[in-house]
Amino acid sequence: MKILTLTLLSATLLFASVDINNATAKELTALGGIGKSKAKAIVRYRKDKCFTKATDLTAISGIGEKIVKTNIKNIEIGKCRK
Repeated sequence: MKILTLTLLSATLLFASVDINNATAKELTALGGIGKSKAKAIVRYRKDKCFTKATDLTAISGIGEKIVKTNIKNIEIGKCRK
């Protein structure tokens, strides 16, 4: 039963948009090419600046245009909570 639940949760994350201004590090890992360390870097970046467009992610070390382009349909830019 746990495997089924995890599979359904993973499938939901794969098709859900991720708000890069408000998502947790765990939620950010749903984006292709974003692992734990890049997700944590995104969260750290947000402490100082808000994202205004998806391409702002390229300011994070290790995230290039290819990763942004791959995920562009799944990236949302929510209201910044500063």
